[in-house]
Amino acid sequence: MGQAGFLLDSHVLIWSLYQRSKLPLRYRPVLEGEAPSWISVATVWENEIKKKVGRLAIPDAIWSQAAEVGHRFIAIEQAHAIEAARLPIHHGDPFDRMLIAQARSEGLTILTVDRAFAAYDVAVF
Repeated sequence: MGQAGFLLDSHVLIWSLYQRSKLPLRYRPVLEGEAPSWISVATVWENEIKKKVGRLAIPDAIWSQAAEVGHRFIAIEQAHAIEAARLPIHHGDPFDRMLIAQARSEGLTILTVDRAFAAYDVAVF
């Protein structure tokens, strides 16, 4: 990837697109700034599963809308999968552990309000 930037947790993405009032004020300048913002393919996978089973109501167009506002997508690479599998299970969600592994591997800062991320050696904002 070669560029630092920000990796969005699901709730930050959803709030930024559809529930702006829930988005913490500190994230607004970051999301409107020049630094690249990334969405993990793991986030796409997780949210599509939640949508299918009725646990999350998001529009079908969420991913194209995310791209339209400038977010980029990061694929799951072999190194990410290995790192995620080797992380201690401080956080029970395997999708979130993938975000942690990707952020650590790619030098990204995670935008999340999930306090469980603090248990890992990863940049969180």
